[in-house]
Amino acid sequence: MASNYKPKNILITGAAGFIASHVCNRLIRNYPNYNIVVLDKLDYCSNLKNLIPSRSSPNFKFIKGDIGSADLVNYILITESIDTIMHFAAQTHVDNSFGNSFEFTKNNIYGTHVLLEACKVTGQIKRFIHVSTDEVYGETDEDAVVGNHEASQLLPTNPYSATKAGAEMLVMAYGRSYGLPVITTRGNNVYGPNQFPEKLIPKFMLLAMKRNPLPIHGDGSNVRSYLYCEDVAEAFEVILHKGEVGHVYNIGTKKERRVIDVAREICKIFSLDVDKHIKFVENRPFNDQRYFLDDEKLKNLGWFERTSWEEGLRKTMEWYVNNPDWWGDVSGALLPHPRMLVMPGIEKKIDGPEVSNSASSLPTNSSIQTRMVVPAPKINPSSQKSSLKFLIYGRTGWIGGLLGKICEKQGIPFEYGRGRLQERSQVSADIQAIKPTHVFNAAGVTGRPSVDWCETH
Repeated sequence: MASNYKPKNILITGAAGFIASHVCNRLIRNYPNYNIVVLDKLDYCSNLKNLIPSRSSPNFKFIKGDIGSADLVNYILITESIDTIMHFAAQTHVDNSFGNSFEFTKNNIYGTHVLLEACKVTGQIKRFIHVSTDEVYGETDEDAVVGNHEASQLLPTNPYSATKAGAEMLVMAYGRSYGLPVITTRGNNVYGPNQFPEKLIPKFMLLAMKRNPLPIHGDGSNVRSYLYCEDVAEAFEVILHKGEVGHVYNIGTKKERRVIDVAREICKIFSLDVDKHIKFVENRPFNDQRYFLDDEKLKNLGWFERTSWEEGLRKTMEWYVNNPDWWGDVSGALLPHPRMLVMPGIEKKIDGPEVSNSASSLPTNSSIQTRMVVPAPKINPSSQKSSLKFLIYGRTGWIGGLLGKICEKQGIPFEYGRGRLQERSQVSADIQAIKPTHVFNAAGVTGRPSVDWCETH
């Protein structure tokens, strides 16, 4: 295996979310020489407070924005000299995907495509780590003793996992077609502090804290494997430095639990009567019975699970008990079948500039700022003027004439077009002769001509 990879400038997408925030905080803590740029649109399941441990670091910068904005992504890659991308941003809740699958296609597939295209265009990325899910494998046989390995067939069974599988295909295609240095991860369920309570464990804990019933989809016999968030963050740290380009890595555990057993254990922690506080509700349209991964490949890189289920559950419980209002009003998320992409009552809390590497970029109160600010390149005004040349159409009109006067006053070179706009060849000749940086079209018929005139012209 090649020597360990050493990044310089890392872009982490979706880092105000659950798993990515733990990865970001870990990298900031362990590698002060790495520059970390965070891009997050602050969707309902993101919270800038998740990044509080990183806020005082001089090598941390937060940018509010959407991975679907190609201009913004290209700008960040170039101006921040990004050489590594860790792509976590995604819609992830299966229940929501049954209610609004188009949003999952937009975020998970199109957003990934925008990132990949930006990597291809800039040509500077040395690692692209794409974060996928164990759900792309589909349902594992109940009697299987060997988990899905990285070369197993992808058989997604719900809209969420289908979009993640689709994104994986794009990642693989860009790796093969354009030589992008891609690595893909597929992980089991993750739990721990900071997780938005639409997911099973934090939802059950918040409901148990209120002594409300815990809703079980179906009969609760579905089996899942759970990893503590800090162990998963360490797995990404290992993959970042030791993972091989072109490879897929499962992040998993062989310690499986039925959903009904998880509910019973949480009831026990909060001293609740299991018979009174577990409520069986209608199942999902399709609910995979089991996901089971073979994690030997990652273990060969030196990673192993450190946190026992009992210890992880205790740490998670203590955090939610101490931070019951971390997410504000999450009543919509605690429903048995949340289907809304924006839960009722949830507000994004941002205090300070949306592009910053200072402590003030993170929230300390409830002020709300919803504008998206795209940073403008720093350009010397005098050098900008000298590089401009305007081609203006509409010389005899009021606006066209005014534009010419403004250019004269500002010292900006300009010429009026000679060709008629109806003739493509004449416009092309103007552009070739003048070689403008900008074309302003102020020509046109104004006033209020009659309908008959419009129909004959």
